[in-house]
Amino acid sequence: MAKYSGLLMLLLFISCNSTVDKEQLPLLNGYWEIKEVTFSDGTKKEFKVNSTVDYISLDSMHGFRKKVNPKFNGTFETSDDAEPLSIRISSDSIFMEYNTPLNSWKETLLSLSKSNFSVKNDQGVIYSYQRFEPINIAP
Repeated sequence: MAKYSGLLMLLLFISCNSTVDKEQLPLLNGYWEIKEVTFSDGTKKEFKVNSTVDYISLDSMHGFRKKVNPKFNGTFETSDDAEPLSIRISSDSIFMEYNTPLNSWKETLLSLSKSNFSVKNDQGVIYSYQRFEPINIAP
């Protein structure tokens, strides 16, 4: 019995350890909306409705991230502002690094799938995103 419980614990540990593989990075491309923020003290803030959506474009290890405003006809309103994005892999972690004239910061990519991703910043705040599904109200 002890042999099986040890194996079960190992399997649970492996399944709970969500690492992102480099081959998954193209999944970041597209439109994402913030779903939840978990602060370093454990408190959470949920976002039910978002007026802006993040658009991520990644080619290899470089790209950009920009805010866009979805419209009811399925299109987006945007500006020319974009945050340059670089991916850095170090110590079995993947970092999303941003560098603008006003600021630079990095986020650790915690999880990534076709429909969700989450990152953690240097202050310990976790941002959870879900893939944006446009609302198309055609006349």
